[in-house]
Amino acid sequence: MNRSRTTRVAAIAAVSTLALGLAACTPGGDNGDNDGDVTITWWHNATSDPLQGLWEDVAAEFEEANPGVTVEVTGYQNEDLQRTLIPNALQSGDAPDVFMVWPGGEVRAQAEAGHLKDLTEVAADTIEEMGAAVSPWQLDGKQYAIPYAFGAAGIWYNTELFDKAGIEATPETLSELADAVTALKAIDVAPIAVGAGDLWPAGHWWYQFAVSSCPTDVLETAIPEFDFSDPCWVEAGEQLEEFIATDPFNEGFLATPGQTGADSSNGLIANGQAAMEFMGPWNSGTIGALTEDGEVPEWLGWFPFPTVDGAGGDAGSIMGGGDGFGVHVDAPDEAVDLLKYIMSEDVQRRFAETGAGVPTHPGVADALTDPNLIASAAALGEASYVQLWIDSALGPAFGNPLNQAIVNIFAGSGTPQDVVAALEQTAAAQ
Repeated sequence: MNRSRTTRVAAIAAVSTLALGLAACTPGGDNGDNDGDVTITWWHNATSDPLQGLWEDVAAEFEEANPGVTVEVTGYQNEDLQRTLIPNALQSGDAPDVFMVWPGGEVRAQAEAGHLKDLTEVAADTIEEMGAAVSPWQLDGKQYAIPYAFGAAGIWYNTELFDKAGIEATPETLSELADAVTALKAIDVAPIAVGAGDLWPAGHWWYQFAVSSCPTDVLETAIPEFDFSDPCWVEAGEQLEEFIATDPFNEGFLATPGQTGADSSNGLIANGQAAMEFMGPWNSGTIGALTEDGEVPEWLGWFPFPTVDGAGGDAGSIMGGGDGFGVHVDAPDEAVDLLKYIMSEDVQRRFAETGAGVPTHPGVADALTDPNLIASAAALGEASYVQLWIDSALGPAFGNPLNQAIVNIFAGSGTPQDVVAALEQTAAAQ
């Protein structure tokens, strides 16, 4: 695989367009008979139903099909899992057997550190079955994790509030988005919710402006080479500054968390206090979990991020990413079998039915029933270029300094040049 953290849409479109292929694997794979008791620890980022319940069911099913195997499955809040729990566990030598692995720079760092099992041969059939969607989790031609979800970022919105504000069509340009912000303020609704307290939700805004500002060839070369000399990186911050000046975000956004509780940016959407949120494809499920009945609301809609007037990037580019699972290098063989079962067509179909994201198995696209996820998958397939989340693309060392510099722009205490300086300083320390 190219060491770039980017991937052509041709490598991702397979997520939703390939026809039904190979038969699904069964729980336990080839190691159904165990000579002794085996315990597998499995960490994921689902802390509420329906996804938390699905993963618990999958663990129980695997145990039933594999006598002597116990699966200890635990869901953790995403930020805790990614920022501290997994890194600390890997460094301590007491890591889980199966755990979340993010694409791009994160899988590269974990693989180069020797933490991940090479799945290329031991899970060859599963990898082949998933198609080209697996490529962002490869390094030097080897597969170190397998994605169960991949989708496009976009703006999730309350259709009822749009109707109340007299917004007749979803914005297609940034100027039209600014008009929608004005209309929503007129009905005393926070136009856009952002969980800047968790840093990365605010970071996504700068990432998107960078994708809009930087030509494709710059994105393809600058990110793997850590070269941020092109003026488009500063322009991204300038565009963000100009947009923030329109006062589009919820009150107290600097302290607002992203996805935890009624006062999070997700919660503000769920309870009708805010009209829009820019977020990844998992948002349907996380918003639904925070509504009164725990269901995805009928008024929830989705549209691609609007084009930025006068920006120098490819108008057909889109930002997206996914979630995958890897296996620790010292995990028992049964952990690989568990991963195969998680990625089986049956489990992927049930994942699609939860509405928690866009599955990667090419045979289950018809199982998506959420029209917003269908639209997200379609936008991904129609894009001319797909950019992974920039913090993930760069690698774990970049996340906090990059996102903090971006949040400083939101707070009015940082500049577009500061963001580039944070990137350059982090790169220099690599």
